Amino acid sequence: MLASEVKSRPVYAVLEPDLHAASNIVVCDRAGAVAVIDMLGKGGAEFANKTTVLLCADDYPDAGSIDLDVARLQPARTTVLPNINAAAAALGERLFRAKMGTRIYAAGSEPLIGSAVQRAMRFGVDHLSVRAEHRGSLKRRVQCVHCKGLIENVMASPVTCTNCGLTLVVRDHYSRRHAAFIGVCVDAEVAGEVPEQVPFQ
Repeated sequence: MLASEVKSRPVYAVLEPDLHAASNIVVCDRAGAVAVIDMLGKGGAEFANKTTVLLCADDYPDAGSIDLDVARLQPARTTVLPNINAAAAALGERLFRAKMGTRIYAAGSEPLIGSAVQRAMRFGVDHLSVRAEHRGSLKRRVQCVHCKGLIENVMASPVTCTNCGLTLVVRDHYSRRHAAFIGVCVDAEVAGEVPEQVPFQ
């Protein structure tokens, strides 16, 4: 669990199966697949048989390792998607057809979780209803408050905005609407006064 005093900062728990759900949709990446395997083990065969897993493949080294995780996720139905955007789109397609009683889960990096929650919210799902577990990379998606551009896979602060070139300090303030943390110009008052870069923890 990641801790912060900032109220908008997401807080994550361990995935727990909702045994009363009519069906389940899970979005995960490579690290999140381990959490999903644990949850499927807790839920048992009946829970797994009602579960569809959307596995984001963008951080897998090769197809063989994807196939291994797909096999380990059985008997759940598993669809492999090439990246986070494709996984979020696939979640949206399933939510368009979903019936009452569908539970949504997300496991993996914060950009993946944020994208899943963002897509679910477009279908009227409260963000607190999406069960999420952070696993793996500490990378963040950051929105520059100055140019409104998004920067992907940020691992430390400050960071240079790839859109406008400003150096940004990455705050713990989080926007669910943009599924991104907020980046603010670090040297607005004293030009060129930039602190040492610190990796996220």
